Amino acid sequence: MMLRVRSRDGLERVSVENAHSTTVSELKRIIQTQLGIPIHNQTLSTNQNLLLAKSVDDLLRFTDMSNPDTPLSSLNLSHGSIVFLTYDGERRVAGPAFNPAGSFGRKMTMDDLIAKQMRVTRQENPHCELVSFDRDCANAFQHYVNDTLAFAVKRGGFMYGTVSEEGKVEVDFIYEPPQLGTEENLMFFRDPEEEKLVEAIAMGLGMRKVGFIFTQTISQDKKDYTLSNREVLQAAEYHAESGLKEWVTAVVKLEVNEDMAADVHFEAFQMSDVCVKLFKEQWFLTEIKEDDDPKLSKMNKDVVVGVKDTREVDNDFFLVVVKIADHQGPLSSTFPIENRKTQLTMKALKNHLERTKNLPFVKRISDFHLLLVLARVLDLNADVPALTECVQTQTSVPEGYQILIESMANTA
Repeated sequence: MMLRVRSRDGLERVSVENAHSTTVSELKRIIQTQLGIPIHNQTLSTNQNLLLAKSVDDLLRFTDMSNPDTPLSSLNLSHGSIVFLTYDGERRVAGPAFNPAGSFGRKMTMDDLIAKQMRVTRQENPHCELVSFDRDCANAFQHYVNDTLAFAVKRGGFMYGTVSEEGKVEVDFIYEPPQLGTEENLMFFRDPEEEKLVEAIAMGLGMRKVGFIFTQTISQDKKDYTLSNREVLQAAEYHAESGLKEWVTAVVKLEVNEDMAADVHFEAFQMSDVCVKLFKEQWFLTEIKEDDDPKLSKMNKDVVVGVKDTREVDNDFFLVVVKIADHQGPLSSTFPIENRKTQLTMKALKNHLERTKNLPFVKRISDFHLLLVLARVLDLNADVPALTECVQTQTSVPEGYQILIESMANTA
């Protein structure tokens, strides 16, 4: 998550790894590390009037971030939020590089001028030839957002699977991080420890993170856009983070069919190369106001669209359509899924093993969501690779592991 810090030196950015668990004291440590301001010199607040404080007594009136143990999530801070900072002392702030031109330096040519413009055009061809969804994992996701959430609030996850040399992406499971969804916003409270388990399981299965999936709510269906400005920002962030050129962004929504009934509909895109470049180079304005047009993304300096300079770009310019297929992958998706409304306990494991008792043991544990529950208890460096190798190769699970897993289930 990126937070913006406004001080007397202007607006700067800091990166926060986990907004849900980060406290005020940890944010101060991050500011010390990334901006070079000692912790004991800092006063923070979400109130911009902090910057007008003239005396120590003035500063003491700003108490919202005075408790070092206050979590950032309780202050309604999210990606792109502004925190105000005042500090004692002086520091050196890096300024922009200055390259002289004209008679005192190198003259600008027409090519130089063109190169300095950022041109936004539609990208015709995706790097991803096609995305194929495992039917069970896609159904488990859409079933929950349709039947339980009724598409009233947003839901999302990270897609895992494989990428072929031809650029075909196969999605075999969806990991749903801790999150909060509203009608317009989707906020992930990413848990590095849990994601470490997810990555270990994926690696053992010969898979990797291949995309981001999210839902659009029924209230969004009335809006005139494919992706909103907030969705473009979030999709570009995860695409940029991945470093994978075939990375896919999938959208799940309700659409009214010819019979006036609602169908669940999947769409897949890639964020264009220009979009990812703009995000990495921080061209996007990340603070979205209430009255901003959701179908336009705002830039902090001019880009060229067609023949005109503008700071507002239609979101559709950033989307490259990807073809969709489906397949039956190697995993099932019948085990209860993490980070939903119900707390997962060993009773879920017991019920699952009883329900699947007629199958070979390796089939009974061939479910990412079950493996994630086991990974919380088992050794990440020895047990998880051993079990995932059995699942990947569909070979018999050693008796010792069978006994261990069944005994875990019987503690319920």
